[in-house]
Amino acid sequence: MRKIWVDGTFILPAFLVFTVFLVIPVLSSFYYSLTDWNGLDPATQFIGISNYTKLLSDPDVWNAIKITFLVALCLTVGKNALGLTLALGLQGTGKVSRILRVWYLIPVMLSALAIGYIWAYMYSPSDGIVNTLLRTIGLGGAAQDWLGNSDLAIYSIIFVSIWHFVGFTMIIYVAGLQSVPSEVYEAAYLDGAGRWSMFRNVTFPLIAQSFTVNIVVNMIVGIKIFDTIFVMTNGGPGTSTENLSILLYRQAFSFDRMGYASAIAVIMFIIILVLSLLQIFVLRKREVEY
Repeated sequence: MRKIWVDGTFILPAFLVFTVFLVIPVLSSFYYSLTDWNGLDPATQFIGISNYTKLLSDPDVWNAIKITFLVALCLTVGKNALGLTLALGLQGTGKVSRILRVWYLIPVMLSALAIGYIWAYMYSPSDGIVNTLLRTIGLGGAAQDWLGNSDLAIYSIIFVSIWHFVGFTMIIYVAGLQSVPSEVYEAAYLDGAGRWSMFRNVTFPLIAQSFTVNIVVNMIVGIKIFDTIFVMTNGGPGTSTENLSILLYRQAFSFDRMGYASAIAVIMFIIILVLSLLQIFVLRKREVEY
């Protein structure tokens, strides 16, 4: 009993913070999603699952879901492919590798709001550095209104988000690569394994834990992304970059439909929970011990 009391005393502060700032807000979101609360009036009316039935017939919601999955898929694939490539090239312990790893981590340390404002200016169709550079090298025909074109805006944002966070993905892969015993590579080399065979049969299976972490984390970030989109396009032009996070914000603070916005938040929570559990269940099966 004494050990339980001691352990509980140390756990209590974290438990209180976790409960106050996570558990209670999540539970309150479930409650408010069943009401018509406008976010200001203390009086609320219980309306059951009306908000959820309205979601099923709301074209804006389905459009936001489509954009959310597109962003999540592109970010997950892009950051993992580029992050693993960078990690393979920078897994050494030399001075150059260490400097470059820090260099690629610098964007991660910057605020997403600052990144969004900087890239929005760089994407400017008139005097932005992207179009200016294209014109300078003779590719003026490729210059675009990157954020004003409804077909390009979402991919322009995806590129910025990949550039912003690829360093985080890279570092996780570097840590996984450096934890692989050198004896395993030596044995594979003596068996006559080539570079591709060694990567496919030795390296990739042994960094499966890093792969699982990066897939799940990047998927969650892709579904929840808000600040970069909000700063760069605010969901526009039209609704071409309006994902669930932007739609939730508009419903809550532009149209004062906090109950409806809470229902969208619950849907996001369920999507993230189901996909995370599914990915962990599938990816954990291919992890190997060494």
